[in-house]
Amino acid sequence: MAFSFPEQFRFADSHEYAHQEGELVRLGISAFAVDQLGDIVFVDLPEVGTSINQGSSFGSVESVKAVEEMYSPISGEVVQRNESVLASPEALQDDPHGAGWLLVMRPIDLSQLEQLMDSKVYTNKVNAK
Repeated sequence: MAFSFPEQFRFADSHEYAHQEGELVRLGISAFAVDQLGDIVFVDLPEVGTSINQGSSFGSVESVKAVEEMYSPISGEVVQRNESVLASPEALQDDPHGAGWLLVMRPIDLSQLEQLMDSKVYTNKVNAK
């Protein structure tokens, strides 16, 4: 299966994405990660107001196969979390790059986005597997 990803997204090696929206950044996990997990049954996300450092865990996704930690591609403060994904984890499976987003953060340093892969590099990486 060949994957493609939104051009405006940036990706971490651990398959989380960051999408800058003005001064905020929306985070989620890629369609590739969702595909690897299989049927998702539970999502754990931090509360609004939580500060998260780049590279640290910000929650987990549980599937019928495994529980996987998610790691923040940037540092910042959680300003919104996707309550609909918490209530219905299948929303993450159905549309990981849209309705299945996980967090919105107020970043400490937007230049951290430049350290992440662009969609072309990430697409080549996952399609080579």
